[in-house]
Amino acid sequence: MKPTNDRTKEEHYQASIARFIAGRLPLTTVPFVPELQVHKAVPTSGLRELAERDPGFDTPYWAHHWGGGLALARFVLDRPETVAGRRVLDLGTGSGIVAIAAMLAGAGEVIAADVDPYAIEALQLNAAANDVTVTPWFGDMTTAGAIPDVDIVLVGDLFYDKGTARRVTSFLTLCRATDIDVLIGDPRRAFLPQGLEAVASYTVSEASGAQDADAKPSSVFRF
Repeated sequence: MKPTNDRTKEEHYQASIARFIAGRLPLTTVPFVPELQVHKAVPTSGLRELAERDPGFDTPYWAHHWGGGLALARFVLDRPETVAGRRVLDLGTGSGIVAIAAMLAGAGEVIAADVDPYAIEALQLNAAANDVTVTPWFGDMTTAGAIPDVDIVLVGDLFYDKGTARRVTSFLTLCRATDIDVLIGDPRRAFLPQGLEAVASYTVSEASGAQDADAKPSSVFRF
């Protein structure tokens, strides 16, 4: 158990993150998934200034939309039987759009995992904004040393660098070995594993109000 002073500092830090997100990143309708609203960065959000003063601030993937996550959220909402009544892990949740979509589609429980404390706070704010409850899990589940007690793992856009892709692929292989279903949303980034079965394909715009010319293909794969 952490000492009281450490817990208090952590709670203050988490509260400051939540205040920043709620105050500086407006709630916006999610492109391609208009059923959802989440806090998203805009030019006046001040993320650059925040990065300069907070050593715990990392690349804010949670503050933006990504094609793989959008495709996977769309797939889950269009095919609710994928998650209905099931225990779900959203690995690398970011803003939480896949986790939120799973709950709206009738999942029994959703665990949303991320290594970024800002993502965890954004997730909880976004879940509340969409009137759903998810279970946050802070840390790197791919190195936690245990297989989660879930029925399906959802992975939105995590194959963007070699190291992350290697860890995620190893973790998903272990999950499949215990008969956990795995679905991946990805725009076919360089480190996506080869030989996956595409179960749906979309043309996705990551930016709100983007023109059709900005749309790019993104698919959902069975691992």
